[in-house]
Amino acid sequence: MINTIVIVGAGQCGASAAETLRNEGFDGTLILIGDEDDPPYERPPLSKEYLQGKQDREELLIRSREWYRDAGIELRTGSAATSLDLDAGVVRLSDGDRVSFDRLLLATGGRARTLPGDYQRVRYLRSLADADRLRTELPAAGHVVIVGAGFIGAELAASARSLGIDVTMLEALEVPMARVLGTEIGAVYADIHRDQGVRLHTGEGLASITESADGTVRVRTTREQVIDCDLVVVGIGITPNSELAQAAGITTDNGIVVDQFCRTSAPHVYAAGDVANHFHPLFGRRLRVEHYDNAIRQGAAAARNMLGKDVVFDECHWFWSDQYDVNLQYTGHCPQWDEIVVRGSLEERRFTAFYLNHGIVNAALALNRPKDILRAKKMIRARTPVDVAKLRDEDVDLRKLLQQPA
Repeated sequence: MINTIVIVGAGQCGASAAETLRNEGFDGTLILIGDEDDPPYERPPLSKEYLQGKQDREELLIRSREWYRDAGIELRTGSAATSLDLDAGVVRLSDGDRVSFDRLLLATGGRARTLPGDYQRVRYLRSLADADRLRTELPAAGHVVIVGAGFIGAELAASARSLGIDVTMLEALEVPMARVLGTEIGAVYADIHRDQGVRLHTGEGLASITESADGTVRVRTTREQVIDCDLVVVGIGITPNSELAQAAGITTDNGIVVDQFCRTSAPHVYAAGDVANHFHPLFGRRLRVEHYDNAIRQGAAAARNMLGKDVVFDECHWFWSDQYDVNLQYTGHCPQWDEIVVRGSLEERRFTAFYLNHGIVNAALALNRPKDILRAKKMIRARTPVDVAKLRDEDVDLRKLLQQPA
C-alpha cells in the first residue's frame, strides 16, 4: 500500500507531479521538497517578461502556498535533500530532518554551468534569485557581454536590448545553433540578433575576464579581441543534478537513467524533468530534455506511474522561445538529418523547417508559424515517409499531406 509519496525538487516538474497525484485520487501523505525559498514557479519568463519588468514575482508562481496547503500537500521549501537511504525508504534533509517514503520522485533539475574562477561581475540565470539580481543590475549596465548564443543567451540578449542596453554576444560555433538547426537556419537566427543591434561574435569564445576596482570588466576572446563592459552574463547550458541519485547507487549517465515509465534502477524510485535521461520509444533512443513542456508532461506521467498506471512517456517534445518580435517553436528530436525541407520564406523570417531522415520527419522548427507545429507533431508521430515536394509547397495543406502516402 502506498501511504507516503515524496517528491524531491519543487520546480515545474515536481509541482506537476504533485498536482497530478491529487487529481488522480491519491489521498495519502504527499511531501514536496525544494531547496529554493519560493514555492514552485515558472522558469521561462525569467529570461523574458520577468527580466524586462513586465511580470512580478506572484505572476511566476505555479500555485500559491495556500493552494498546496488546501490540497494537503506538505510544501517544504528552503530545504535540500542531502542523501537517500533506499533500503530504509528515507530522504535526509539539510535541516537534519528525515522523511520516509513508499514512492520517491527525483525531479532535481539542473544547475547552470559556470566558468572556473570567482568573479564579482559575472552572472548566470537559472533561478528566481538569479533573475532578481539581474533585474536590478541590468538597467544600470551600459554594456553587457553574453557568453553563449543558445536559447538562454539569445533570450537574455533580446531582453537586454529591449531595455536599451548595448549587447555583445560570444558564440564558439561559426553559426549559432548549427548543431540543432543547421547552418542555413542558424544564420537566420544570428541575423535576427544582428538586426537588433547585437554585436555577435561567432567562432569566438571566451579566453579571460579581468575585473577592475571601478567595477568595469575586460573580456578577452579566443581571437584576442578585447571588449570592455559592465557585466558578463553566461548562458552555456546546465548540468543535471544527479549527484543525490548517484550517491545512493542509482544508475546515472548524463542525468538519472529512467525507462519509458520514468522508473530508475532502484525499486519505487522515479525521476522526471531536466534530470531524467529517459528512453523514448518514438525515437528509439535515450534523451534528456531541458524544457518546460517536458517537465510538466513527464512529471505527470511519473505521478501516474507511481500509482501503478503504467503510462508510457512518449510525448513529442516541444519548446518555444520569444525573441524581439519573433516566435520560435521546435518539436521532435533530430540530432542528425539527411535533409532539411523549408516551407515558407527565410528572407521574410516566416517559415517552417522540417528535419528528415530517409524521408521521415523527425523534427520541425517554425518561425512565426505556430500552427505548423501542431501538424508537424502528427507527422513526427506517424513515422512514415512524406512527399518532400508537397511538404515544401505552401499550396498543399499540411493536414491533407498527413493523409497522403509519399
